[in-house]
Amino acid sequence: MSDPGSSIRHCDVLIVGGGMAGASLALGLARQAPSLDVAVVESSPLDPSVDPQTQFQPSYDARATALAYGSRLIYEDLGVWPELARAATPIEHIHVSSRGRPGTTRMHASEHGTEALGYVVDNAWLGLNLVSALQETATHWLCPARVVTAETGSEGAQVLVEQNGEQLWWQTRLLVVADGGRSGLREQLGFSARRQDYGQHALVATVTMGEPHRNQAYERFADGAAVALLPHRGSHDYALVWTMDSTEIERRMALGTDAFLAELQQRFGWRQGRFEHVGQRHSYPLALEQVASPVRPGVVLVGNAAHSLHPVAGQGFNLALRGLMRLSSRLAGAADEPASLGQPETLASYVATHQQDVDAIVGFSDSLVRVFSEKGGFPGRLRDLGLAALDAAPGPRHWLAQRNMGLNTRRSSLGHD
Repeated sequence: MSDPGSSIRHCDVLIVGGGMAGASLALGLARQAPSLDVAVVESSPLDPSVDPQTQFQPSYDARATALAYGSRLIYEDLGVWPELARAATPIEHIHVSSRGRPGTTRMHASEHGTEALGYVVDNAWLGLNLVSALQETATHWLCPARVVTAETGSEGAQVLVEQNGEQLWWQTRLLVVADGGRSGLREQLGFSARRQDYGQHALVATVTMGEPHRNQAYERFADGAAVALLPHRGSHDYALVWTMDSTEIERRMALGTDAFLAELQQRFGWRQGRFEHVGQRHSYPLALEQVASPVRPGVVLVGNAAHSLHPVAGQGFNLALRGLMRLSSRLAGAADEPASLGQPETLASYVATHQQDVDAIVGFSDSLVRVFSEKGGFPGRLRDLGLAALDAAPGPRHWLAQRNMGLNTRRSSLGHD
């Protein structure tokens, strides 16, 4: 490692990225391992001392995340759910179908003794409340700040952080990379991700429909594409996720409002009435990315920096959150072992358990992509029969709902292991 000289700060855990993943991990550590000295480096200017209600400006075009019911339980453990719930839209029903074909299945929260199968929460609202909760802890919040360079080794990591035009070295026992799927730090540290391109893009936007959503979500498949609608804030508003062949994305992004809504109407149908309005459209390519070994001496990758999934099952952030709580629990258990906090052997149990969860969710999501990408023929008919059978079979339908809710995967959070 480099010799940074005398101007150096020390901490036990330094988290790069204070978004939903990084802030969740920091809050988990503050609750489970208060003896650990934790610092968070975040590049976006968020002030944790300001009331989230003041910073949060509800927007029709806000990007949102679907939190599984199991993620709600985690945030209850962390003490932030009561605030999050104030602006969370519950998903009480899910309707899965193929456009123009007979197969359909439905899931209802009442069948599982819960008030919701999941919740739709604006990313900004989630992030602001997590950061606000961190204000009540001893966490060092370095924001806005950026990592200039980092070096890792058997004794931990040395990280050069720039804040307010000044650069300062931090020595940490464990560096956590939580700055997303386009992590420059991941590449700088020499990690490589395996990428499987699905040849698809996701188009996301907020849409308004003629009929109220009544807290029902839809997953509608047609001609190899999928249209997901998640109830979002207003009684007639939905968060739209439309996955499609990459050859179609540029044309649909360029369509005028009326032409776009007409194509979306044709794909989804009239079950919720007319599509009346669409907000700002965004798109991104879809691929499965995984880092084979997310742990090295002194550093661990988490969240999208470690793995990113196809959104068809809506499991990406929920999977990441379970992993973050498993990591928090393991670090809490190793807090009194100064020499080993950043060693791969210390984190081996966390990696093994979380990898089982990752493999299961990746396999589940990937199989859905392949089954529902078929445009017809025998695979399409088999899919339709499967949906119809699933709707008629309480056992498999219950299993599927429990998986979507994050309740049949091993969860390690505060008081749960």
